[in-house]
Amino acid sequence: MNKIFEVPLYPYARVADQDAQTPVKHAVIVIGAGPIGLAAAIDLAQAGHEVVVLDDNDKVSWGSRAVCYAKRPLEILDRLGCGEPMVKKGVVWQRGRVFYDDREVYDFDLLPEKGHRRPAFINLQQYYFERYMVDRVRELEQEGAPIELRGSNKVLSVDADDDGVTVQVETPEGTYAARADWLIACDGAASPTRAMMGLDFVGRVFEDNFLIADVVMEAGFPTERWFWFDPPFNRGQSALLHKQPDNVWRIDLQLGWDIDKDEEKKPENVIPRLKAMLGEDARFELEWVSIYTFQCRRMEKFRHGRVLFAGDAAHQVSPFGARGANSGLQDTDNLCWKLALVMEGRAPESLLDSYDVERIHGADENILNSTRSTDFITPKSEMSRIFRNAVLDLSEHYGFARPLVNSGRLSVPCVYDGSPLNTADGLDAGPARTRPGAPCPDAPLGDGFLLDRLGGAFTLLTIDADAPESVESGGVAATRLALSAADDPTGALAERYLGEAEAAVYLIRPDQHVAARWPRFDAPAVEAAIDRATGRG
Repeated sequence: MNKIFEVPLYPYARVADQDAQTPVKHAVIVIGAGPIGLAAAIDLAQAGHEVVVLDDNDKVSWGSRAVCYAKRPLEILDRLGCGEPMVKKGVVWQRGRVFYDDREVYDFDLLPEKGHRRPAFINLQQYYFERYMVDRVRELEQEGAPIELRGSNKVLSVDADDDGVTVQVETPEGTYAARADWLIACDGAASPTRAMMGLDFVGRVFEDNFLIADVVMEAGFPTERWFWFDPPFNRGQSALLHKQPDNVWRIDLQLGWDIDKDEEKKPENVIPRLKAMLGEDARFELEWVSIYTFQCRRMEKFRHGRVLFAGDAAHQVSPFGARGANSGLQDTDNLCWKLALVMEGRAPESLLDSYDVERIHGADENILNSTRSTDFITPKSEMSRIFRNAVLDLSEHYGFARPLVNSGRLSVPCVYDGSPLNTADGLDAGPARTRPGAPCPDAPLGDGFLLDRLGGAFTLLTIDADAPESVESGGVAATRLALSAADDPTGALAERYLGEAEAAVYLIRPDQHVAARWPRFDAPAVEAAIDRATGRG
């Protein structure tokens, strides 16, 4: 058994708040020290904002849990200082195979184009992810960043008002109160914060259950995602296989609706299922077993005054498609730069309403795709099953049918079309993939990669266009990154950002989404776009 589960990463320690006569006030309190809560805390601390993380645990999560991380979240983690250890430890992959019955019907490539620093996906157990995030917190502490991680600190109540939020916290040495200007709830799908505030979490629960088994074994399977419909070893159901580090393999087996979950998780029932899949002679150990039910739900709003929800606390989707942790990281990436500007007095508080607009759009997109995946994987009528099986048969020989196969549409970054922060597209000949609202695709430059050069601040990206070194409006400055054909050795930059245009000027947000673009520099237009992107337009 992996000893990482047993090591306290952030053990309880008494803090000054517990001896204060009145609640000590903090800039931000984050509830939850999982990947999403730690991402929010790291992001804010890197920007110089004080943040305290409270968690009732002191160790990594039990079991692998989230395992698939897409390219965009890895790029976000690069800006948080955690991307490199994730990729170095993770299993890199980009190909998948789809099987029907006992035959392969087709395979696919998730990143066929070159010129990206990060891979399409990595597989990595969540306990490693959490450990690397805690390592980054410790680095920031040593650098003097205003970040604090408190283990065995369980939040008992949340009392929000117009000026802040007061929390009551239980520790091994009794309770204490603390206050924050802002509270970010990242405490999971069962969010106690959401329950304490009496907030909704509505959606759809699907009538099916899946067994997760983390299996330690030596196996010759390639580093790919394999998905089976109606395999011989799990008739009438589905199965999924993923490789993880340390010879750990994630196996998902559909079980159906009417089951006894406690019985199904017992080794004497799990092992025969795995042997049916892997062979009677297969040698393996069970590291972790769980059962989940497909659920697609979200809160009506993610912002409730001074309390903001992110990750599974705000929205939940079924695991197929790797949309849980990946979308949660996009939540914090969207939220934290906005909250930082508000706390610094450089943007109105109403800017935070755009977090609701943009990330609810992202959640709805994920829920739609996850619901479609679930309906395809687990058809609930005979006609639906006949249609699905016909699509699978056709996909073996005809390419037109393959987009109809849905074994879990894999996570892609959200494009914020229609966002109130976007300025109308001024680059008529520009590529659609870099329109306002879109995340910036990476591109190789002569001295590295584009996204590393963009960083995490407002940037005025110019390609073969003149502009001043910086443009400021309302206390927010966009610093110029000047590039030309000489910086584009592969032509990927021109393809992804110019299209048919001869030159371009882009205003890029701190989360590396496009706010505006034009064929040439125009100072009033850029200033107006900065105002709009910071909620002052």
